[in-house]
Amino acid sequence: MTTAADSGTNASTDTYDVIVIGAGPTGENLADRTRQAGLTTVVVEAELVGGECSYWACIPSKALLRPQAALDAARAVAGSREAAGGRLDAAAVLARRDWWTGNWKDDGAVSWLDSAGIDLVRGRGRLDGPRRVVVDTPDGGERVLTARHAVAVCTGTRAQLPDLPGIADDHVWTSRDATSSPEVPGRLVVVGGGVVCVEMATAWRSLGSEVTVLVRGSGLLPRWEPFVGELVADGMRAAGVDIRTGVSVTELRRASESGPITLVLSDGTELVTDEILFATGRVPHTDALGLETVGLTPGSWLDVDDTCLVKDVEGGWLYCAGDTNHRALLTHQGKYQGRIAGAAIAARAKGEPLDTAPWGRHAATADNVAVPQVVFTEPEAAAVGITAEQAEREGRRVRIVDYEIGNVSGAGLYADDYKGKARAVVDLDRGHLVGVTFVGPSVGEMLHSATIAVAGEVPLERLWHAVPAFPTMSEVWLRLLETYRDAPDGEG
Repeated sequence: MTTAADSGTNASTDTYDVIVIGAGPTGENLADRTRQAGLTTVVVEAELVGGECSYWACIPSKALLRPQAALDAARAVAGSREAAGGRLDAAAVLARRDWWTGNWKDDGAVSWLDSAGIDLVRGRGRLDGPRRVVVDTPDGGERVLTARHAVAVCTGTRAQLPDLPGIADDHVWTSRDATSSPEVPGRLVVVGGGVVCVEMATAWRSLGSEVTVLVRGSGLLPRWEPFVGELVADGMRAAGVDIRTGVSVTELRRASESGPITLVLSDGTELVTDEILFATGRVPHTDALGLETVGLTPGSWLDVDDTCLVKDVEGGWLYCAGDTNHRALLTHQGKYQGRIAGAAIAARAKGEPLDTAPWGRHAATADNVAVPQVVFTEPEAAAVGITAEQAEREGRRVRIVDYEIGNVSGAGLYADDYKGKARAVVDLDRGHLVGVTFVGPSVGEMLHSATIAVAGEVPLERLWHAVPAFPTMSEVWLRLLETYRDAPDGEG
């Protein structure tokens, strides 16, 4: 690093090879790659090092969900069922959640940055022209950073709230409140229908809240295979969640800051609740990022190529990895993009050729064809690749292969009366899988095998030789292949 002070001037300008705005998992991975490549690297963070995932998303939500999943697994088998009575200890669950978030302190993450040789500047960073970042520091000052090679935007997203009468005056929950609340609300309404909605409804119901889910559309998880939302809804209803479809909130009123909220619904009825969570989408954290200084629109998603280089910015210096580029809004995909972008930045800085062909070292190809995701409800849902509907919309000639996971011996041994479903989408012209979906207890642990099959474009003929251990749930792979082999053309 070179500073202005080193050259005898009074300007507070620091020069690095790479500046990363945002120290969440994406920014950490990108910075780690560039630093390992020998490039001086600094990250700028306005909140906690570790980002949304560590403190308000993946980590705390799964800490809230896991205790009930463990209890459900015990209750699913005769013998352990008789020993697994009672309810969760909500205080213990919340305390464990707090431990996993480091009690919302980032000492450990900061220590890792230091050990990796990555500098940290705390404050809110914004672009100020090419390769220049101005940081508004916590003490009210400014610090100017300049980059020799690249600036990477890894600022993620924030919750989007609808424009409703009363919403500006009454405190409502976003995903951050839902994962960090210190108390269990007596009544909770969740507005949405996607992953945040179903996971948080499941978590707080398990801790004792009376939960009502309001879905504007016809069902849950509309971007997944149709049976996924149906089976997840069945599980939520069995747990006591009230799911109402085709309805939305038109107005809300709260008489006092801590009092109940009255909701006016689109069907003309009213609903009273203690808290309401709006899980209604995300918007990019780019409104105050200084995009206008480099010819981009404030508040917009950043359009990137497969190396995560931002398009429409001259000079090839601005990158964007993670949710802000809108390619795949998942922590693991952001980390993957960070690794790809970091390698691309290092190669360009050293004048080395880039491998940007599909599946190349400097191409985030998986974003387009092999994105895995798990929903930690009961039952779980796990999928990678594209759905049957997406495949047909793309004009692919496909065959859909379905199998009841409960028919596999390993599933029956895992849980009495195991209920679940697997679907494989086969590209008939290329002879490999383009999508796989599982629904059922603990199916998330089978997803990586599906991800390898899809990302590796493994021919079905070779998958016959991938022998699943008996008796495990993974034997569903053999059953899917047998169903594909035995089905008449065009059926699954």
